[in-house]
Amino acid sequence: MGFGTIFATLAMVVIIGVSSYLFITGALFSMDTLSNSLQEANEIENARAKTEIELGNISVTPSNPEPGSDITVYVSNTGSTKILNSDFEHMDVFVYYHDSTENITIHRWIPYNNSLAFSLDSGTLGNNEWTVVRMTPDLINPRVFDPDEQMEIAIHVFPAIDNSSVMQNRTKIVMPNGISDAKYF
Repeated sequence: MGFGTIFATLAMVVIIGVSSYLFITGALFSMDTLSNSLQEANEIENARAKTEIELGNISVTPSNPEPGSDITVYVSNTGSTKILNSDFEHMDVFVYYHDSTENITIHRWIPYNNSLAFSLDSGTLGNNEWTVVRMTPDLINPRVFDPDEQMEIAIHVFPAIDNSSVMQNRTKIVMPNGISDAKYF
């Protein structure tokens, strides 16, 4: 009977030791993961605080030879964060405009066309696509949207925009980290 008590006590000590080890290991892993997540969230928030854009001139021209309208938007990087050209596909471009054939307002998200990026011939854009035409001055990091640079964006929308609805059309550009600017045209 004495050996059974010693065995039971020894078994309980081993079980408590292993359980304590597993609990401490799990707690340390969780704290490490949480610490890394908080650090990444802090870096993202820091980048958001340093990002700022401003929409400049916006012009609309009838598309030729295809139907639709071409919109040219000038975006200035007024913050201190650079946007890499690999991030352009993560930018969101929204256009709200009056249709020229029907009397309706169209709200549309426009996808990015990477194959035409930095091509001065934006006339080959498909319906409801946008691309980057150029950045000026683009001396420091070519094809990276650096602070104090201006980016020219070409947007092709279909159906065409009603040109008589001046200041009733709107575009909104959203950077990959969520910073945005919008302007009526």
